[in-house]
Amino acid sequence: MVRFFSKERHRPSTTWRRTTNEAFELIDSGRLDEAGPLLLRAADLEPWLSDSWFNLALLHKFRRDWEQARAAGLRAVALLGRDRGAPDWWNLGICATALQDWPLARRAWQAYGLKVASGDGPVDHPLGSTPVRLSPQGESEVVWGRRLDPARVEVLSIPLPSSGRRWGEVVLHDGVPNGERVTDGIGYPVFDEIELWAPSPVPTFVVVLQAATPEDRDELEEAVAAAGYAAEDWTSSVRLLCRDCSESRIQTDDGVIEPQDPHDHGHLGPSAGRAPAGAWLVEREYGVAAPQALVAQLLDEWVAASPDTRDYRDLEEVC
Repeated sequence: MVRFFSKERHRPSTTWRRTTNEAFELIDSGRLDEAGPLLLRAADLEPWLSDSWFNLALLHKFRRDWEQARAAGLRAVALLGRDRGAPDWWNLGICATALQDWPLARRAWQAYGLKVASGDGPVDHPLGSTPVRLSPQGESEVVWGRRLDPARVEVLSIPLPSSGRRWGEVVLHDGVPNGERVTDGIGYPVFDEIELWAPSPVPTFVVVLQAATPEDRDELEEAVAAAGYAAEDWTSSVRLLCRDCSESRIQTDDGVIEPQDPHDHGHLGPSAGRAPAGAWLVEREYGVAAPQALVAQLLDEWVAASPDTRDYRDLEEVC
């Protein structure tokens, strides 16, 4: 997404290009504070160049300084020679969404070329299901979610507790894909989370199930879903991937994009399944997103319906 100069304008000075290159080398190494003065100098050198302000807007986005990112982004788009498809508009849309500046967000998406409806309040522009990488700078995890608009995803999987995220939370995500998941022959880009946009009040519990058959397992999931919440069989849905694998093109295990679809940890080592292929493990680690009293009630009812084939233990709130 970084663009050092625009092909539609005169080539900027050698000093501008050298200063900008140095700044992004610092950004790539995580030294954002040191990159700031260099990009400010570049903007002083070429204030007429939209790229100067676009790069500053990117830096402020990386720092989560949304007010400054919006200000620089507005200067960038004001200097554009063209509107449609310019990344400056997309970046501005992310900043406006972070600030809940909905008029500006609509203007940005429309200027980019999206058919976003006018109106008040949050942008309502569903874009289907997508994988999103939570906590990309830590123990990252790719889960499935629903795109509410070009910059927000509602998490539909039940994230592992290490991600610090919950089912039902809305996260702000970047616009540049970082990997791909292929389901039923269709590729879905993986977007990296930028920050939590709206928290979820629903806690995450982990429990160890004894489920004699897949049907026993499925009945618990159906009961939790009927109550308006979610349960996920982490034994079958979670796989461990190295970072390079997680950020590449990955084939999922089935062809249905639902909360139970495979998601992965991205920093934990070589690729490994949680259960042998084709084998059914009676003891299964399960994630449940629901209020505590309801979780215990549903589990007890589930066991009571078939005590010879079902049981559970070690119910614990983890996030």
